Amino acid sequence: MRCLYHMPLSPASRKVRLVLGEKRLAYELRVENAWESGDSFLAINPSGETPALVDEEGVVVCDDVAICEYLDERYPDPPLLGSTPAERAEARRLVAWFDRLFFGEVTQNLAGEKIFKRLAGTGAPDSARVRLGITSIRRHLDYIDYLVDRRNWLAGDSLSMADIAAAAQLSTIDYAGDVPWEPHPGAHDWYARIKSRPSFRPLLQDRLAGLPPAKHYADLDF
Repeated sequence: MRCLYHMPLSPASRKVRLVLGEKRLAYELRVENAWESGDSFLAINPSGETPALVDEEGVVVCDDVAICEYLDERYPDPPLLGSTPAERAEARRLVAWFDRLFFGEVTQNLAGEKIFKRLAGTGAPDSARVRLGITSIRRHLDYIDYLVDRRNWLAGDSLSMADIAAAAQLSTIDYAGDVPWEPHPGAHDWYARIKSRPSFRPLLQDRLAGLPPAKHYADLDF
């Protein structure tokens, strides 16, 4: 069986888990914390970073973008990058938006400070960075509101890798209850739709020892 090495609340790992779920592919999960990587994992991915996928034939694919595109090419039903060059370009544009911009402005400042620092034992949260993350997330939610007011899903008519990338980031922030959903009804309704999909259920079962999720985290009617 294919195996995914992951960190439970890592957006990159969660993105791959969602793609595997949407493709209805069975897999085994193995937790690999970046700050604890041992020689056995370094033999799989010398960078020591998750996610890393070992497919059924022993093919090793590392990096979330590479893994997601590998899965979409190898298992094309359903297609998650679109069926035309324009659709694929728009999906990839938005994947980059959430993987890079949202991650840098929001996830690193909120989850990075409040969750991953605690797990790694690297000190207390930096309050200035947390405030910056809280300010930045509003702009990104405004953009999601804008997109879903004009489209069925973020990149177009069908669920795509763009929705998966965005939901992976937001689910990590939502674990700690730091997403201001109320002023953003479009983003809220979009997230409720993707959160209700079967592929999302395993993410909602994640729990970190000593750090329980927000009360609404697993609630589909939040």
